[in-house]
Amino acid sequence: MLAEQTLTSLKGVGEKQLEKLHRLGLHTVQDLLFHLPLRYQDKTKLTPLSNLFVGQEALVEGEIISQHLTQSRNTSLLVKIVDTEGNLLTCRFFHFHYRQAQQFKRGQILRAYGEVRSGPTGLEMVHPTYELFSADKPPALEDTLTPIYPTTEGLGQPSLLKLMKQAVALLKQYPLDEGIPNELLDSLQLPAINQALLTLHQPQPEDDLFQIKQFEHPSQKRLILEELMTSQMSLLLMRQSEKKYDAPVFAVGKKSQALLDDLPFELTQAQQRVLNEIQQDLALPHPMQRLVQGDVGSGKTVIAALAAIQAAEAGYQVAIMAPTEILAEQHRNHFMEWLIPLGIDIAWLNGRMRSAEKRLMLEKVSSGTAQAIIGTHALFQESVEFNRLGLVIIDEQHRFGVHQRLALHEKGKTGNASSDNESHPHQLIMTATPIPRTLAMTAYGDLDLSIIDELPPGRKPIETAVLSNAKRFEVMEHLVAQCQQGVQAYWVCPLIEESELLHAQAAEVTAQQFKDNWPDLKVGLIHGRLKGEEKATVMNAFQQHEIDLLVATTVIEVGVNVPNASLMIIENAERLGLAQLHQLRGRVGRGSKQSHCVLLYQPPLSETGKARLNIMRETNDGFRIAEEDLRLRGPGEILGTRQTGGIQFRIADLKRDQDWIATAKHLAETFLDGATNEQITVLQTRWHGERLAYQRA
Repeated sequence: MLAEQTLTSLKGVGEKQLEKLHRLGLHTVQDLLFHLPLRYQDKTKLTPLSNLFVGQEALVEGEIISQHLTQSRNTSLLVKIVDTEGNLLTCRFFHFHYRQAQQFKRGQILRAYGEVRSGPTGLEMVHPTYELFSADKPPALEDTLTPIYPTTEGLGQPSLLKLMKQAVALLKQYPLDEGIPNELLDSLQLPAINQALLTLHQPQPEDDLFQIKQFEHPSQKRLILEELMTSQMSLLLMRQSEKKYDAPVFAVGKKSQALLDDLPFELTQAQQRVLNEIQQDLALPHPMQRLVQGDVGSGKTVIAALAAIQAAEAGYQVAIMAPTEILAEQHRNHFMEWLIPLGIDIAWLNGRMRSAEKRLMLEKVSSGTAQAIIGTHALFQESVEFNRLGLVIIDEQHRFGVHQRLALHEKGKTGNASSDNESHPHQLIMTATPIPRTLAMTAYGDLDLSIIDELPPGRKPIETAVLSNAKRFEVMEHLVAQCQQGVQAYWVCPLIEESELLHAQAAEVTAQQFKDNWPDLKVGLIHGRLKGEEKATVMNAFQQHEIDLLVATTVIEVGVNVPNASLMIIENAERLGLAQLHQLRGRVGRGSKQSHCVLLYQPPLSETGKARLNIMRETNDGFRIAEEDLRLRGPGEILGTRQTGGIQFRIADLKRDQDWIATAKHLAETFLDGATNEQITVLQTRWHGERLAYQRA
């Protein structure tokens, strides 16, 4: 019942409130019950001011000894309190009104809850929640934890708490159906669903409050496991569902072997293994769904080209989509070199084409003249009509939104969805971002996984040094000396424009510094604000060695391949994630020369910053770096920004709960063997709600 009951049935939910709740993905009372606390505030005990430390959240109490306004540009209200031992704490308010300021009177007792920070005159709390009272009438402390929920603009904690109280009252009246078999719960010693929800929304004093704060309570484990299990189950169902459809069958033809014979290198054993897996998939009558992971420089592009040849030789079209124009253009150059001599025509689409050129390309695509179609997100626009799309290749797919990937996939569907003969295109997804196994199981569990875990022979590991920004000019001098000996180099700046606040040297300023100090050095500049044609011109000049030094922002992160470039300097390296640093560093070390990378940082470095730069110095192994990234920063850094329909968990946390993922996968497989459609729907509606439509992505 609660799965169908709309939120407008709750007191206080009108149209405006409903709109805000929808922004949080909440549509029913059940959705609200599964909108679980992010964390808890502990207002059950007072912490002495002498025991406070920076970063701690605490409930404190003291007598007000002063209240005054600062006379700076941003006026703030400072309220100082003292405890019985003479310890001081400042409460700072930036947003306040005159009447509020008058409330704080000397001699009153202030009880405040907030995060402790280091202020100009000692420890302080900024915008704590508080209450005022006289010393002879202290209010009782809370007897349990206060849940803190994810919110959205215009919907604060008090409003959510009121709604949650109503939802919990309804839960007691109309309990939810159990989603997991009782024998499974008993074997894991986990509580029933209704008890788990009650405990987490309204923890009782007799519950183990410390366990709840640490997310180690059986009620939390129960919900974490059920959510991960449901996620794995949905991925398995998607996989099964896709296997039911037809797909064109591509045998391996003579042209694939012709390219292999013509290549100036031999495939590595890892490349050969992955190619065999793809060729076998493409020869089956149901859609291939394969993710190819390969560290930077491992040779994924040639594997994609061989897959494209297999489809083209069978009379079908291939769409190859890349996230940036630079990478799409690199693919076009490789594919033209490899495919055109085999008689396979290529079309090229991007967002900056002139109308006449675009019309010509669209005609080649719709007529079937072009068999390999390469481009950016321009490929999935409505005006692009494929003639016979049989294979979709998506590079760095985590950089595309769900809608974009779906739109391209849909263009290859043929037949009638209501009948049994609907045909889907094969799908090959590639990434140079190594993904730890636990994360790959969760994010891409519906795909078969292939890993190119070997670099081409002759590649030498990139030597990496970590230096303070104080050595910047010395590094510039060394770089110029190297360029004078024929080396090409990259100098990467994280920002385009100067920003004193972020201590980031702008690409434009750096390029000018090189030109002013070393006028004979040939310097190129590339950043995101350049037009596509300007970027292409600079990149071509760099590839032709008409430029010695390319000063760039992180637009060169993916896919740029200039074998002669063997030196890279990355400024403000502490500001970039490990995955991004690894991708950038992978632009060198692509030839036979010994390559070097220098990571410049702005001191002082945090402990996390030191750990991240050290791992870059210690290893070139992308998978080891990815594991460290997951440990230090969580999954978002590896998978890219959260996307609509991407993994968004209500209580599970991939960093904290990764040890549960393998168990959840096993449970999902076991559960699906004996579950009815009704039981599956209960779990999917509970955890995915309105997002079920995106599960196919």
